[in-house]
Amino acid sequence: MNRPLAFSAFFLAFALAGCASQPTAAPAPAGAAMAAMASAPVAQKRDFLVTAPHGAARQDEYYWLRDDTREDADMLAYLRAENTWADQAMAPLAPLQQTLYEELVGRVKQDDASVPYLKDGYWYYTRYETGKEYPIHARRKGSMDAPEQVMFDVNQMAEGKSFFQFARIEVSPDGRLAAFTYDDVGRRQMVVQVKDLASGDVLPDRITGASNGLMWGDDNRTLYYIENDPTTLLTKRVKRHLLGTPVASDTVVYEEADDTFYMGIGRTRSDDYLCIGVSSTVSSETRCTPADAPGEFAVLAPRQRDFEYEADHLNGRWVFTTNWDATNFRVMSLADGQAWGDRNLWREMIPHSSEVLVSGVTLFNDFLVVSERSGGLQRLRLRDWDGGRDEFVQADEAAYSMGLSVNAEPDTDWLRYSYTSLTTPATTYELNTRTGERRLLKEQPVLGGFDKNNYATERLWATARDGTRVPVSVLYRKGFKKDGSAPLYQYSYGSYGSSSDPRFNENVISLVDRGVVYAVAHIRGGQEMGRQWYEDGKLLKKVNTFTDFIDVTDHLVAQGYAAEGRVAAMGGSAGGLLMGAVANLAPEKYAAIVAHVPFVDVVTTMLDESIPLTTNEFDEWGNPKDPVYYEYMLSYSPYDQVTSQAYPPMLVTTGLWDSQVQYFEPAKWVARLRDRKTDDNPLLLRTNMEAGHGGKSGRFQRYHERAEEYAFVLHHLGV
Repeated sequence: MNRPLAFSAFFLAFALAGCASQPTAAPAPAGAAMAAMASAPVAQKRDFLVTAPHGAARQDEYYWLRDDTREDADMLAYLRAENTWADQAMAPLAPLQQTLYEELVGRVKQDDASVPYLKDGYWYYTRYETGKEYPIHARRKGSMDAPEQVMFDVNQMAEGKSFFQFARIEVSPDGRLAAFTYDDVGRRQMVVQVKDLASGDVLPDRITGASNGLMWGDDNRTLYYIENDPTTLLTKRVKRHLLGTPVASDTVVYEEADDTFYMGIGRTRSDDYLCIGVSSTVSSETRCTPADAPGEFAVLAPRQRDFEYEADHLNGRWVFTTNWDATNFRVMSLADGQAWGDRNLWREMIPHSSEVLVSGVTLFNDFLVVSERSGGLQRLRLRDWDGGRDEFVQADEAAYSMGLSVNAEPDTDWLRYSYTSLTTPATTYELNTRTGERRLLKEQPVLGGFDKNNYATERLWATARDGTRVPVSVLYRKGFKKDGSAPLYQYSYGSYGSSSDPRFNENVISLVDRGVVYAVAHIRGGQEMGRQWYEDGKLLKKVNTFTDFIDVTDHLVAQGYAAEGRVAAMGGSAGGLLMGAVANLAPEKYAAIVAHVPFVDVVTTMLDESIPLTTNEFDEWGNPKDPVYYEYMLSYSPYDQVTSQAYPPMLVTTGLWDSQVQYFEPAKWVARLRDRKTDDNPLLLRTNMEAGHGGKSGRFQRYHERAEEYAFVLHHLGV
């Protein structure tokens, strides 16, 4: 499911049945055929009835594959058998896979470093060393010419561990201590510890079962954190820990009773307030307390269904980004001294526009920056506090994605921002908001002979079956001819209002250099075209997401960007649900489908509130306890709609410890597909037995997984 969080900036640290014809592809190169084996793994069928409160019942013969302990011998044997099957099937493509891996790693500058930023007198940055998997987090006092202080060498911390995610650092106000979180299982249940940066000692305080949220008090001894529910893994309560005292005696300062809300904590831009933010799909609420004299966390504006807001504080006022009487959000303010809790006191700063989605505001002493979406693009708008100046940060290309970089301190004339496109690697600029001077701080190095001048990108518009125009971004190598012969790799996500922006992806260069066209479909369910774009791709309109994707494929084929039968599709998490629906609806249109950690058992998962994140998702998918939503969700749920028809070659991935989409969803889906499909096309399930939703840890491990995916895709595209 992988719901994205959407709290204020100060909460961030540095996060129907298809045709049954056989899919076809161009012939594979000689000698590259995938291995033929006697038989694929066959999962046992065991009777199990899944019932809904309104009486509906469905047989789920593979329900037994769910084991919340991850210890069932039969289940583990099945997953391992599937991994062995995948190994054997991919063995003939091993030379191609190795070549791809070397290409992918060969583009990485191994001794790379981030752009340093200034915070409270220190320059902070992250760097990598050649051959090492994990980053080193460091700082220098006063100047980058000062001696380096290594805060955390994650390579040392991860030594001997099969999985290690170093997630967050929060430095105390006096700069002496650093609270940090990590996960060494893959379940996203964090351990919180504190390091004395002067001595290098890790303090004995150790908190488990937490989220990433951390917040220091002004006394440099009080640490606020978020405790997760041990069963649902939901962010449940904010606790206050005093260093040197038993964790068991930590005080609860806030507990969220509504399981449809996520939670985050952080300080305001002014540093004057400590805040707790909660957010569901359709509602939000922020409560704060003065940082210099913490007391009760008071509500800024009470929650109400279909009322959302983000809040920050600077220059003697609160600034809100809100959908109050504004579908695409507007910006409002409240002066210090005015009562909290009454939004009728708010005053409009930036009005609502039906053409522009306001996604956030970042505050500086002398100006503010509005992050917005307009024309299907992600842009930044500079604005004086009094509204006297209102202008875009300029871009160099027609299709791009622009966002804020690290702007740690508000007292500056310089704005740091990031810029990227399908042909331009991630680039960091800083802009003097008084003089207009722009400095290039860094363009992400891409090695291996990459030259961005060899590639071209276009923004296209595909007409969906209901007449809606859907934007599409395409990338190809110059010299490409739109003659209808090329292979194509199409990606999208399309859920939670998370937009698939046209960002640079150095990995797909390995496809594009082999003549593959790469396409990003900006389908409904994201917010590329505003808030309504999201509303038209969720709940009882969710099927628009799937048909948009298919209609984009048809458009690209009709316009000569791809050959019929030479299109591969990829999506992950909720995008894996997209892949499952597309496989059922239009299997004949795709030469291969890749579904990473796919959310495919929609109805069963949403009926079970003990599964992590389920209750948070009702306003995204619907609650199947309601017969109307039950029937609609059932009509597209990939697992439930698997039928006796031909499916394209498919590669499905999952992680045994995934807390976002549980491993048993893709495992059950593959088992049922294998039982019912009528073709002989490869169906591979790859389970990472030591990882969760994000796959293996370490920067090079992921390239092995990507190389396998690309080898699978290239083979079935006939490249």
